[in-house]
Amino acid sequence: MNAAIPPLDLGWLLMESPGGTTHVGAMLLFKKPPGRGSLVREIVEAYRGYRPLPPFNYVPELLGAGAPHFREAESWDPHYHVQHLSLPAHSSYEDLLRLVADLHEPMLDRHRPMFRCWLIDGVPGGRFAIYTKTHHSIIDGVSGLRKLYEGLTLSAEPAIPTPPFAMPHPKSEAAAPTPALRKLTHAIHTAVTQIGAVNQISLGASRKALSAVLGSHVEGSLPFVASHAPTNAPPRQARGFATLSLPLQEMHRIGRRHGATLNDLAAAVIDHGLHSYLREVGQDHPHEFIAMCPVSLREDGDSAVGTRVSAIFVRLGKPEASMVDRLRQVARSVAIAKEELGALSADAAMTYAVALVALAGAGASTHLDRVGHPACNLVISNIPGGNATRYLNGAQLMGIFPVSALAASIGLNVTLTSYCDHMDFGFVANTAAISDVHALAEHTRRAFAECTAKTRVT
Repeated sequence: MNAAIPPLDLGWLLMESPGGTTHVGAMLLFKKPPGRGSLVREIVEAYRGYRPLPPFNYVPELLGAGAPHFREAESWDPHYHVQHLSLPAHSSYEDLLRLVADLHEPMLDRHRPMFRCWLIDGVPGGRFAIYTKTHHSIIDGVSGLRKLYEGLTLSAEPAIPTPPFAMPHPKSEAAAPTPALRKLTHAIHTAVTQIGAVNQISLGASRKALSAVLGSHVEGSLPFVASHAPTNAPPRQARGFATLSLPLQEMHRIGRRHGATLNDLAAAVIDHGLHSYLREVGQDHPHEFIAMCPVSLREDGDSAVGTRVSAIFVRLGKPEASMVDRLRQVARSVAIAKEELGALSADAAMTYAVALVALAGAGASTHLDRVGHPACNLVISNIPGGNATRYLNGAQLMGIFPVSALAASIGLNVTLTSYCDHMDFGFVANTAAISDVHALAEHTRRAFAECTAKTRVT
C-alpha cells in the first residue's frame, strides 16, 4: 500500500543531509525496581516480537514513476531496529549522554523503516534508558510523545505494553462519497486559499526583511532576519546532547509573577544561558537571538500521520538584559508573534511552514545561508507532557528528554516537555557551533536560579 507524502513532510526529506539530519527522538530514563536483573532483556525480547505498523513501516520513494510517496516495507530486522546496549562498569550519566549523542548523529537508512530504538542498561543509580529516533516526515513531536506515553503503564506491576512503533493507527471515519462538482469546487477553493496565504506571508516577510536591512526595529514573527551567530556555524555531523530538569511548580510561580507563560520563561532562561555561555568561551554575540518556536496545529484527538506544525520566529532578549528584564522582553515578543500567526487560517499556517522549510532547505543546500540571513539562530520547542507517573515492566519513568533535529545551519535545538513535577530539557547541538553543550545546560540552570532569586526579592 502506498501513501502520498504531504508537502511539509516531503520538505523534511528533501532538506536532509549528513550534517543536517531531520529525525526526532527522545531519551526515557527509568529506575529499576530491586531484584529485577532481567527486566531490560525482557523488554527487548518483547519489543522484537512485534512488527511495525504504519507509519513506522514506511519507506520513502522520491524518485521513479509517479509522485513521491511512502510504501510499506515488506520485511524488517528486529535486531537492527530494537537494539540492546549496556554501559561499561563505572560509567557516568555523562557517558550515557555521549552515547545518545553518538546514536543521534547518523541519518536514518531510507531503505528500511525510518525508526530505531536502543535499550541501554548499566546507567548508574540502578537505572536504564531507552533512546528512540524517528524521521520527522512520519511523526512530529506532539504525536511522537503521545505514542511514547501510550507505550507505558500507570501501574508499577510488571507489564510490557505494545511498543509505540507497533500500535495500530486509528482509522479515520469513512467519508461519504463527494460529487465531482463539489470536489472540483473544494479543490479550487483550497488553491485560492493557499495562493492568498502565500501572498499574505510573502508580503509580510518581504516588508520585514527590507525593514531589517534598513536598520529598522521590526516585530512579530521574524524568519530570515537574524544576525549570524556562533550557533549558525556550518553544520557537521558531530552532535552534543545534554539534559536539564527544572521544578515545574516554581516555573509556574515565576511566570505568573511576571505575566509570562512557561514557554516564555523557558525561552528566557535558555537565551540568558546562551549569552552567558558564549561570553565565557570568548564568542560574545552582540545582537538579540531569533528563536524558531514550533506551534502544533493538532487539535485534541488529531492522530494524523506526519507533521502538523507551523512556527513563530521570536526576537529574544537584549544581550545585556537582566534575567527579569529578559523574561519581560521575551514575553512581549512571543505575544506579538503569536497574535500574527493566530490571524492565519490553519491552511495558511501550514503553507507558511512548508514555505519556510523549503526556503531553509534551499539556503542550506546552496550555502546562501552563510552569506545571507539565516532562518534563525536556534530552535526552542515545548511539547505537551504528562502529569501521571508512568512505568515500563515495573520500572518507574524518571524523566523524558527530547532529542530533536538540527538542520539548515541552525546548530542548537532545545526541546522541553513536562513530566510529573518537573520540566525536562533536551539540548542538541552541532559541536562546531556549541563545543560544550553540558556547560550551556549549566548556564541555563544558573539563569533559572537567578530568576528565582530575583523573583523572591521583588
